[in-house]
Amino acid sequence: MDRSARSATVMKEPSMKDHKRLLLIDDDPNLILVVKDYLEFRGYEVITSANGREALDLLETEVPDMIICDVMMPEMDGYTFVEEVRKTERTSWIPFLFLSAKGQSADRVKGLNKGADVYMVKPFEPEELVAQVESSLKQTVRWREQTKGGDSGSGSRIQVPFDVQLTPTELKVVQFVARGLANREIAEELNVSQRTVESHVSNMLGKTNLHNRTELARWAIENQMA
Repeated sequence: MDRSARSATVMKEPSMKDHKRLLLIDDDPNLILVVKDYLEFRGYEVITSANGREALDLLETEVPDMIICDVMMPEMDGYTFVEEVRKTERTSWIPFLFLSAKGQSADRVKGLNKGADVYMVKPFEPEELVAQVESSLKQTVRWREQTKGGDSGSGSRIQVPFDVQLTPTELKVVQFVARGLANREIAEELNVSQRTVESHVSNMLGKTNLHNRTELARWAIENQMA
């Protein structure tokens, strides 16, 4: 879609996108060019990186409002990168979206368990990407306001089935998730394999009907588990 066509069909209105900076990471320069152009057209500021290692260096001086990242990259892949992002308190809160050509259910589950909030499969519709970005940014604002404001906004609390029961190990895991630790770090803390931690996270998502680690962490904080 060329810029003139988009100009005729898309109107920029004041919303979450205003003044928001996104970090886009992919080793495909053509995808970087197309996605960056589209997001900037929609009102976002976009900074880019070619791989996870380069992006980590960038995060030393930049704290974007959201990260959009490929999975398979040289130097450092997306899985390792998101774990690094989640282990640092300064960046652990940043909403994280994976863009990947790997679309099997197991790939999606792995991406979410590693720490991503959203997993989109290439090729994708640009409008869907914008919608996911917008939704993630709004959710982050709600979460941070809820954390600062206590229970005053009870209407936006995470909703889970009333009879959810966690095992003692799951409770320990969710406490670490709420603190922003990556699965690898949790595995080290509990002296178990990373695969075991991923299984616990997946089980808790199933029990609670939540969609990702961010919601799981919110639920733990709101219910004073962490």
